[in-house]
Amino acid sequence: MFYYLLKYVVLGPLLRLLFRPRIEGLEHVPDTGAAIIAGNHLSFSDHFLMPAILKRRITFLAKAEYFTGPGLKGRLTAAFFHSAGQIPVDRSGKDAGQAAIREGLGVLSKDELLGIYPEGTRSHDGRLYKGKVGVAVMALKAQVPVIPCAMIGTFEAQPPGKVIPTLHPVVIRFGKPLDFSRYLGMENEKAVLRAITDEIMYAILTLSEQEYVDQYAAVAKAEETAAKAAAKAAEKAAEKPEKERRFPRLPSR
Repeated sequence: MFYYLLKYVVLGPLLRLLFRPRIEGLEHVPDTGAAIIAGNHLSFSDHFLMPAILKRRITFLAKAEYFTGPGLKGRLTAAFFHSAGQIPVDRSGKDAGQAAIREGLGVLSKDELLGIYPEGTRSHDGRLYKGKVGVAVMALKAQVPVIPCAMIGTFEAQPPGKVIPTLHPVVIRFGKPLDFSRYLGMENEKAVLRAITDEIMYAILTLSEQEYVDQYAAVAKAEETAAKAAAKAAEKAAEKPEKERRFPRLPSR
């Protein structure tokens, strides 16, 4: 009930009024039956804009951190995501991927829409990154189509780290359903899963027109963070001799 209250009374009308999102290809989303909507992930607001414009309910696999935050803000965030029917997924540990797949298959078994971001995390720089193969496993095991989706403009409206979004034109674009029935029974073949995932990511790329990076987003972000830290340390190390030249030490007595 809370989901539909947010969608039709509280959050949905507000988001439509503020962002006035332009919707393209909505006819590609089936009116009934299970399906996966796989999209790029540019902003925290993606979680709300897509459900606001879809006619059907969609359930996202949300990171567990949204449900375990400290303090009043954490409790309010957890209550919101729980009430909206979103499913927490622990992304740490070797069994994290399997847990996400189990939860996703549970949603699809009820003939519902499952929302998933194959990149696994938000893009930190607006580019599209390599997809993880969990989406391919679920598509094959549940025998459902995958509808590619591109969120355009949400990175500019609310990039990572920005709490309050700014008003910016947003486009939500859906592509034609992708049918992978030719691969049924091959969900344990790594090469097949990689090929399916790459096909899904190419469809998203075509819709979003982002720059593509053939690397996992989390790895790229970690490398960028490490590079910045190393550059900062080198800068501090370079400043130290300069200070010593300006203020030479007096000889000890």
